[in-house]
Amino acid sequence: MLLDSLFGPFFRKYFYYYDSYPIVIQIAILLTGVAITTTFIAYSSILTRRANGYLKDVRSKKINQFLDNLITDHIIFNEDVMNGISPQEAILDITPFTKPVFKQKWVKQALIDRLIYFSQSFSGDRNVLFRRLFMELELEKLSFKKLKSISNSTKIVGLVELTSMGIAVADVIILPLTNSKNRKLRSEARIAYIKLSKNDPFKFFDDATEPLLLWDQLELYKIITTTEGLTIPNFARWITYSPNKSIVSFCLKLVIHYNQHEAIPAIVKLLSTKDHYVRADAINCLGKLKADSVEEHLVSIYNNQPLRCQLEILKALGRFGTGRQINFLRSEFLRSNDFDIKKNAARSLINHGMQTKEIVQQLIDTASPDNAIILKHCMNPLIKY
Repeated sequence: MLLDSLFGPFFRKYFYYYDSYPIVIQIAILLTGVAITTTFIAYSSILTRRANGYLKDVRSKKINQFLDNLITDHIIFNEDVMNGISPQEAILDITPFTKPVFKQKWVKQALIDRLIYFSQSFSGDRNVLFRRLFMELELEKLSFKKLKSISNSTKIVGLVELTSMGIAVADVIILPLTNSKNRKLRSEARIAYIKLSKNDPFKFFDDATEPLLLWDQLELYKIITTTEGLTIPNFARWITYSPNKSIVSFCLKLVIHYNQHEAIPAIVKLLSTKDHYVRADAINCLGKLKADSVEEHLVSIYNNQPLRCQLEILKALGRFGTGRQINFLRSEFLRSNDFDIKKNAARSLINHGMQTKEIVQQLIDTASPDNAIILKHCMNPLIKY
């Protein structure tokens, strides 16, 4: 009755003859009503979300403080471990973690998040206890359940949880994910496989069909080179047989890091590949491995290579530093009009040290002003080659 008394006169005055209004007025009234309704719904949704977010933050803060106290008392300050007992044999009291509050799914998830947080903050004995608690409370079942979700984001969460807690995942579950169309899921699955696989952590290289993007390579490189106890294979296996060019290029970087000279024959075969990006990576790898046995071959193919490969050949000659190609480097510096070729030829000459000291000085004395500037610039020891 109150609403009728307030809005009744308004509607009777302005909308009683709605059908008699011109069509333009009818449309304007309709659109205005839609706009007002939409605005009201939008603001209501925003306020509801903010209210829910606030309540969730308050709830999370309260439960996290409760969980932190339990973890501190029963894990971090575990009496047996503090008395010198090994974490595998220490008594772990899980009774406080089986209270009725932990039957709620969101509380279990909060516990998983806190255990991951603490495991990343501690190392050694405490990490063993965190993992034991994770397993004894059967929290890994929740993480494995996430891997069966149709949502890629949920699968990613599950992978991160299992990887963080060091829980082994069967190859049949994780290998298909390493070729997922979703870039983030594919990346996390590859990282998880390297960390968790006990037999062949690089097996997914065999079946990788999706490319390793640059960011993926950086992440994998960091994981591979920092994970303790990782069995490092001979990467020549994939350099030779993998049809995935990004895998080949990535393996070349790993060959350099682990100084795998036994892979040189496989790398030399890449000099005849049609893909000049892979060919340039192969030349770069040979140079950093100081495989000077291919020096003559690199010079012989130099003129038939694109600029990218020519620059890598010039760099490789400087890294070899044998002194056998000094005249070639000098000739390229004087002959070429390309700045990058001049710069790299000059840097490789200078990289020979005392062998080319007089030649470099002669070039500076007789060179044009621009060439002299390039030579003097390349002589700066702070410039990394």
